[in-house]
Amino acid sequence: MTDFSWNAGANGFLNIGTAKLEYVCHGPTPEQAPTLVLLHEGLGSVSLWKEFPENLAKATGLGVFVYSRAGYGASSPSILPKAMDYMTEEAIDILPKVLNAINAQKVILLGHSDGATISAIYTGSVEDFRVRGLILMAPHFFTEPEGLEAIQNIKQEYETGDLKARLAKYHDNVDCAFWGWCNAWLDPNFVEWNVTEVIDYFRVPILAVQGRDDPYGTLAQINEVEERSYSPVEVSILEDCGHAPHLEQADQTLAAIENFVTRLQQIEAA
Repeated sequence: MTDFSWNAGANGFLNIGTAKLEYVCHGPTPEQAPTLVLLHEGLGSVSLWKEFPENLAKATGLGVFVYSRAGYGASSPSILPKAMDYMTEEAIDILPKVLNAINAQKVILLGHSDGATISAIYTGSVEDFRVRGLILMAPHFFTEPEGLEAIQNIKQEYETGDLKARLAKYHDNVDCAFWGWCNAWLDPNFVEWNVTEVIDYFRVPILAVQGRDDPYGTLAQINEVEERSYSPVEVSILEDCGHAPHLEQADQTLAAIENFVTRLQQIEAA
């Protein structure tokens, strides 16, 4: 573990196992208010959330904790190649240690893309009464031909275009970040990957947000949540929006989350 002290705007590193994971805090401490824990996408990091975490803290009045998984941002490199179940490993082995390290009390998990899947796996696999809500942005529970084609395209852009240079601004080891994610998804065995079963075990309210034009996943991913979840599900499908609702339609995304959090707190109070 590490000597962790929450201060608004504070940043540093958590020692989780052998890895150092970069983090940033916004808003009140876990003792003062519930905490939104943000889990980034497959090529994301603390800095790639941009202004969203700080704006989220201001809009909701909650604490917001953001961290980069191993292999991303300024965190320690990860071991490659990644296992086919790397998102399950992150959910079961790493996320609970992060929550313990920050002394989490009441938590709303907010994940984007891979981060949404990790959040979903944790919520549906681990009995953790600290988790009071789940926000899924552009989640994926199974592979789709459209998503795999989009990853093939971005692989080509990384190899021949300027994507590597652009991502290098946000990752200390950009090849580790990119190839760890890309090679896992494009492995022929990954076509059969499916974690939809975790949805059956959700027992907290859920908000699902997706851009209608998301190239990495169709609305079938959201439909799966609506059809299988035992818990109440709110859905926000954003027009003129691709894979990153919090950046492409920031105001609408913030409003949907703020409304969801407000209702969740009303439920808690009752």
